Amino acid sequence: MLRMGFQSSLAFVVIGVAALPADIGAQVAHAQTANDKVMLAPAGKLRVGMYAGSPTSMVISARTGDTHGITFELGRELAKRLNVPFEPLIHQRVDQILKAMMAGELDFTVTNATPVRAKDLDFSQPLLSIELGYLVPPNSSVFTVEDIDKPGEAAQMIGNKQLDAFATNKPILFEMSDGIPGSRILDGRWGVEHVAVAIPKGREIARDYIRRFVEDVQQSGLLAGAVLRSGLRGSIKAD
Repeated sequence: MLRMGFQSSLAFVVIGVAALPADIGAQVAHAQTANDKVMLAPAGKLRVGMYAGSPTSMVISARTGDTHGITFELGRELAKRLNVPFEPLIHQRVDQILKAMMAGELDFTVTNATPVRAKDLDFSQPLLSIELGYLVPPNSSVFTVEDIDKPGEAAQMIGNKQLDAFATNKPILFEMSDGIPGSRILDGRWGVEHVAVAIPKGREIARDYIRRFVEDVQQSGLLAGAVLRSGLRGSIKAD
């Protein structure tokens, strides 16, 4: 009898200890989620900085009137996951968004992650990469980036007024070319921008949450859908 009682008591203890880690795990997960919410949305809402007219930020469909864009859609999705209101805040230029981020007036945006900007903002791993290229006018004799890079040739063409090119990222070039009949975007690229999620400095504790968020939107197809709906052209898979 003593042996049976001892075994029963031991079994009870083992069962109780085995159940404990699951409870602790749930509590820890809840605490981490709550902490991430406080860090990423300290105002009780996710303030997302964006500017109109850029597929990487925010665009309004001329056909349906719906709002799309990488920043808009990912910001809305993050607010949903944090269970806080989504507040899109429209600015005129990128530099205004960056200044507001540094002042703690914004919580989230998507932009080119340069070393200079990384001094003032925290960036996730790259969401996607965007090619940098050239737009040339109608009847230009230049067809590839390599043509511009040929020693002496570009200078001669400019001197002869055969070449007048504008260089920036390809999404902007495609938007420009739509309004310039006969203009062309040259084949090839002269560089790449790495677009990433940006959050204000001082919220480092939430970096892991943002890293996992980026991984999930890339793998789930949410990012690909946002790219398609925004009409983004000239993007490539993140390196």
